[in-house]
Amino acid sequence: MSLPEGFAIRRASTADLDTLVSHRRAMFHDMGYNDEVALDSMSAKFRVWLLEHMNAGDYQAWLASAPDGSIAAGAGLWLMDWPPHMIGKGRRGNILNVYTNENFRRRGLARQLMEVVVQWCRKNDIDTVILHASATGKGLYEAMGFAPTNEMRLRM
Repeated sequence: MSLPEGFAIRRASTADLDTLVSHRRAMFHDMGYNDEVALDSMSAKFRVWLLEHMNAGDYQAWLASAPDGSIAAGAGLWLMDWPPHMIGKGRRGNILNVYTNENFRRRGLARQLMEVVVQWCRKNDIDTVILHASATGKGLYEAMGFAPTNEMRLRM
């Protein structure tokens, strides 16, 4: 599968912070988080975190632009320091903030972004990649070879 005609994928930079933060906010909203105050708070904190991690080089992001130049979709990759483990050799890639604007969905943009991220990981010796899937994204990730793991969670 390739990008629809006129669409392009490019690396994001800190000049794209507003777009990257808005994608994260919209992603959580679409997953049913509707507390506007909490979404605003998370967004403000994420902006600070994102700038720090992009400047440090351990957060990479890609954006898909539409023929009119607007941003249609995006995806991020957090390169996490990981202790020696039986699975993987070192840093892990954590794919997050995969989001497609509603009017651009069902065109394969998320899949193309995911392919770009996975390919970047291969080229950069990231041999273990994780993500948390929303209900709507789960099918795509499974089709790309992602499998459920034994992760458990305790919220304090």
